[in-house]
Amino acid sequence: MAKTTTKSAKKPAVKAATKPAAKATKPAAKAPKASAGSATKAAAKPAGKASAKPAAKAKAKSAKKAGLTLSMLKPSVNNMSVRVFARAAGLDHSETDVWGHTRSPEYMARNPAHLTPMIEDKGLPRGVLWESCAIMQYLANKHGLEKLYPKAPAKRAMIDSAMFYLIGTLYPYVARATYPALNFPQYAGEVGHSDAHPDKKSEAQKAAIAAIAEPLEVFHSFFRNGKPFIGGKNPSIADIRLAATLEFLAVIDYTLPQWAKEYMAAIEKKLGKAYAEPAADVRGYIAYVKSQAEA
Repeated sequence: MAKTTTKSAKKPAVKAATKPAAKATKPAAKAPKASAGSATKAAAKPAGKASAKPAAKAKAKSAKKAGLTLSMLKPSVNNMSVRVFARAAGLDHSETDVWGHTRSPEYMARNPAHLTPMIEDKGLPRGVLWESCAIMQYLANKHGLEKLYPKAPAKRAMIDSAMFYLIGTLYPYVARATYPALNFPQYAGEVGHSDAHPDKKSEAQKAAIAAIAEPLEVFHSFFRNGKPFIGGKNPSIADIRLAATLEFLAVIDYTLPQWAKEYMAAIEKKLGKAYAEPAADVRGYIAYVKSQAEA
């Protein structure tokens, strides 16, 4: 798995209760350059020239995956999705915690939507890209990660459908149900974002909690359809996005169906630290919020 460098712009007040799952590590060292003497010998001996090819290929492969910068918020499951993906894909990248800085002039000059996660990559037309699903699709396409995002049109269509159904139907319910408890601002257009009476906001939250069961069952019966994951034998980007989304439901003590509990555990087992480390930040924040509510 590729190493990840994590930077912090400004630590939130809850930072002490939300420790990173692992210390940031330095990027892998570059392959040493050949000396002038070795270059001369390689030119003189064909065998030496042939032996240098694997090193050149390894260097080219490393260069292909390097240079990715991710701006993120540790307590967010949207951000968690891309953090898990980058680790599972083995992409060398750096992470910057932008808590409290997404509306700064510097950030908004690059990202006028002031959203996270956001990646910075030289190949992008505007240099940056936000929205978790779009980021995973782009990086999977760029690096040929078919295991996470298949190229076959029919299989890819099902992954896309699952993700779009999640962000269009399931996630709005999850956000409406959990954001008040998480102390997160709600999206424009949501009842919680308006000047509606607190009773109306409470009614909307309760209705959202009740509505979650239906789309959850759609993922179980339609998108998984007896398979371990939406992606088949291995988790896809749609599975990463779904599992991360379900993490938020712990803040309201939502009772997940048994299949969903087993599904989330299977993804974490399959992806190992790639899932567990970003998940620890989300779970740590949820534990902190719940402890504050009980105090």
